[in-house]
Amino acid sequence: MKLEIVAVGAQGAAVAAEEGADRIELCSALELGGLTPSQGLMEAAQEAADGRVEIHPLIRSRPGDFLYSAADLDTMDREIRFLLSQGAHGVVIGVLTPAGEIDVRATRKLADTALQANPDAQLTFHRAIDQTPDPAAAVEQLVELGFTRVLSSGGAATVGEGIATLERMVQRTAGRLEVMAGGGLALDDIPVLHAAGLSAVHLSAKTTVSTRKTLDSSVDAPATSDPTAYMVTNRDLVRAARAASR
Repeated sequence: MKLEIVAVGAQGAAVAAEEGADRIELCSALELGGLTPSQGLMEAAQEAADGRVEIHPLIRSRPGDFLYSAADLDTMDREIRFLLSQGAHGVVIGVLTPAGEIDVRATRKLADTALQANPDAQLTFHRAIDQTPDPAAAVEQLVELGFTRVLSSGGAATVGEGIATLERMVQRTAGRLEVMAGGGLALDDIPVLHAAGLSAVHLSAKTTVSTRKTLDSSVDAPATSDPTAYMVTNRDLVRAARAASR
């Protein structure tokens, strides 16, 4: 199975590359659900990865919901163009309507921007899909929009709880779109996901570090409220995930 690791800095990009990950989702502010990385972070991550792994930046201009104003979309449009011009292999995007459906018009606008900047750019729809009424039905729209893959927990709080829906998503796409499992992923989920027909997994593999203490975290545990804390990529978790996915 393909392994994608979330990285929030050059340290994480280096670990992902050294431990054999296939892709990096690069973002900042993971404690806010992830925001668009800066151009400086993109450059640092590229140097740390040294061409050994694909880098796909998250495009999310603010925390909160996935209902974006014209100004938000304009900001993300610019972020897409700049990050692809730096050599990103693709972008991770997603827009919803107030009814919780995929906003086809806005999503198409961002997708078109990416493909105009780089016709070979890969398009990943992020976990906004899990807020739609029926993720398995929503993937049909992503196929029509030309997406490469979708990241999902199967509409559940964790991948383990959403495996049945993830399996339906795989069946619905019939190979036209890669379904990548992520969100509360436990290492024990990986063989079950493989048996269900999924071909990719995504995890943050993080440890929370603090000047007060280092917290031992699970694969996708929530962030600490310690104001001195920040997240780094845990090499042992990445190594274990790589072994499980093989």
